[in-house]
Amino acid sequence: MGMITLAGKFLRPLVMHMCAVSRMLPNRRPFSEVEKSVAPKLSDVVDTLKGINYRYDSPQGLSEAQKKTMKRFDIFRYDPSSSDEPPHFVSYYLDLDKCGPMFLDALIKIKDEIDPTLSFRRSCREGICGSCSMNIDGRHNLACIAPIPKNNKERSFVAPLTFMNVLKDLVVDMTNFYNQYKLINPYLKRKTPKKPGEKELCQSIEDRAKIDGLYECVLCGSCSSSCPSYWWHSNEYLGPAILQQAYRWVIDSRDEYTGERLEALGGDMKLDECFQVGVCSLACPKGLNPRKAIQELKEKYKEYEEKKKKESTNIEICSMHSNTPILHGGCLLYTSPSPRDRQKSRMPSSACKKKKKKK
Repeated sequence: MGMITLAGKFLRPLVMHMCAVSRMLPNRRPFSEVEKSVAPKLSDVVDTLKGINYRYDSPQGLSEAQKKTMKRFDIFRYDPSSSDEPPHFVSYYLDLDKCGPMFLDALIKIKDEIDPTLSFRRSCREGICGSCSMNIDGRHNLACIAPIPKNNKERSFVAPLTFMNVLKDLVVDMTNFYNQYKLINPYLKRKTPKKPGEKELCQSIEDRAKIDGLYECVLCGSCSSSCPSYWWHSNEYLGPAILQQAYRWVIDSRDEYTGERLEALGGDMKLDECFQVGVCSLACPKGLNPRKAIQELKEKYKEYEEKKKKESTNIEICSMHSNTPILHGGCLLYTSPSPRDRQKSRMPSSACKKKKKKK
């Protein structure tokens, strides 16, 4: 085994755990308030690393010989409402011959038979609801469709989604995520009322194919919590999952609020913070491609901005040479004055009065 592989196997859980713990440390002070003159000592760094690697075995009453024949699961444990223990890992040992094939099966078995205090979300067990998203062996995944490696006895690492506030153990706070989802109005919006007797809004096969690879998103948050831009600006940047869903409604041929949707995505770093790194697409457990969707959404927004700017310029030019406003095709236009009106506009008011007297 190469040196890089060994370093990766050691550092991956360490880095992922540091990311999770960084969002949970109590009484964090802003950088401006930290005393810059006091440099950290080597002993402080060592103590911090010891705290990060804090782990102990669950009291299952197993011998060392029995543990060697079983699969070890290192599971992140932390309860912010209790100050008894800092964030840590607990090792559980399972016989894979008596356990289901997926990581969710292992978590359920641990909770039912070994430690009922373990907390995690689950619902459908089919990869549809997105509830059981978590960090499994250094990668965001859905526990219900993530198979347990069968042919090795090495430990598996299970932790909450990266850079999400932990409520308890593997349960993270998704409040901000769902609030951002509400902002994009994720439903069909129409300006034209249905005709009498009309029940469905039909679309062509080609238009229907455009939303393939978009509507399958289960809003698990795996891509957004893997995005560096979302880590630092989650209060403003909408993130890959939400922008992919926004694009799904922008290109839907049945929706009639395309311009309003694109207008709402402009400014405040809602869209511009995507730098096409592509980690979101690698992290998606459903095999979707949010990076590509955001790229195409940005192109749509650019076209919309250019069109809006061109229309604004045309209106300004028309307003310089016109008097009477009219509405044509939903666009505000102006009628050009006649030659007689132009001649009158050039004559001084006194000349106009004299001309009337002569008549």
